[in-house]
Amino acid sequence: MGRLTNKVALVTGAARGQGRSHALRLAQEGADIIAVDICAPVATAPYATGELTDLEETAKLVEQLDRRILHRQADIRDLDGLQSLVADGVAEFGGIDIVVANAGIASYGPAWELTEDQWQEMLDINLTGTWKTAKAAIPSMIERGEGGSIILTSSVAGLIAYANLAHYTAAKHGVTGLMRVLAVELAQHNIRVNSVHPTTVNTPMINNEAIYNLFFPGVPDMDETKAAEGFIHMNGMRVPWVEPEDISNAVLYLASDESRYVTGTTHVVDAGGTAPYRIPHSI
Repeated sequence: MGRLTNKVALVTGAARGQGRSHALRLAQEGADIIAVDICAPVATAPYATGELTDLEETAKLVEQLDRRILHRQADIRDLDGLQSLVADGVAEFGGIDIVVANAGIASYGPAWELTEDQWQEMLDINLTGTWKTAKAAIPSMIERGEGGSIILTSSVAGLIAYANLAHYTAAKHGVTGLMRVLAVELAQHNIRVNSVHPTTVNTPMINNEAIYNLFFPGVPDMDETKAAEGFIHMNGMRVPWVEPEDISNAVLYLASDESRYVTGTTHVVDAGGTAPYRIPHSI
């Protein structure tokens, strides 16, 4: 039997990248999935976001694992839409056991050069959208009375500072604080709340022209291979990034009974990137 047999997991940002990986990893272990993604451009995100066809592909892949899935295009900034999705998911599957609040965006620039729109949209999606996801799901979990696990996707930027990411860092620090409060508030209901803190992850949010220009300004013909040589220096281990599956394995642990007494923690998957005195890599 799988570690999540007869469980139901709500996953946001599920169209591609980490969200799709999380949905599939949880489904592999027996969970049915409620998947949501905006499936539309985000004005201040300097890269292409997922599309409806991506979310439909996630649904197909979950079904190939012989698991059920309810998938819907929705914006996590829309509380009514999230509450409607949760109600439909509870009606179809009987309840929600796991919430993976994964959806988020990135954009870049020095703090004083960020536009108001960049700042506000970052907080609206990465922090307030995470809170709205939790707000939509928690009442039904409490009412059901069977406990559960909520996993919030923060970042290493939710623990330490990163230049050119003031808005992202502020939002992710906020997610970390939100996790800690929810863990205290929900412990009496046997609902555990933890956050995951990835380093750079091999997804379109990292591998795109905008971030290449940020980290490697003026370098001609930048591509993933060249970028990897630079990203290695962000981590302690000699890797440019981790794979989505590496984060999904952490999410699975926090979702499963293997972590039944783990709550209020910051679960770091950073390849040593936050170590203060890591040894520099030679080229």
